[in-house]
Amino acid sequence: MALLRVVDRDGVEHEVDGRTGLKVMENLRELDYGVAAICGGMCSCATCHVYIDAAWLPRLPAMMSDERELLSELTHHRDDSRLSCQLEFTEALAGLRVTIAPDE
Repeated sequence: MALLRVVDRDGVEHEVDGRTGLKVMENLRELDYGVAAICGGMCSCATCHVYIDAAWLPRLPAMMSDERELLSELTHHRDDSRLSCQLEFTEALAGLRVTIAPDE
């Protein structure tokens, strides 16, 4: 377990025990205020869209082209947007702060 900070769509920040070895999405979809993750992590629906706290962006793996393409089609896309299904939650990411993006 490692700390995961999650800001819900109402702007309330929650500290949760995230399970390492899982995708960030898998941790978030278990929360009442988390993500829908309809495609189950196949990078095909963007229902796991989150905003990454600026301090954490350089610590994440580079975005692949399919993630970049899907995000670019979203109304609420920002420079700090990522699909949480593409991010493995590791001990190195303990303390990661994400904000759940608005529904599309």
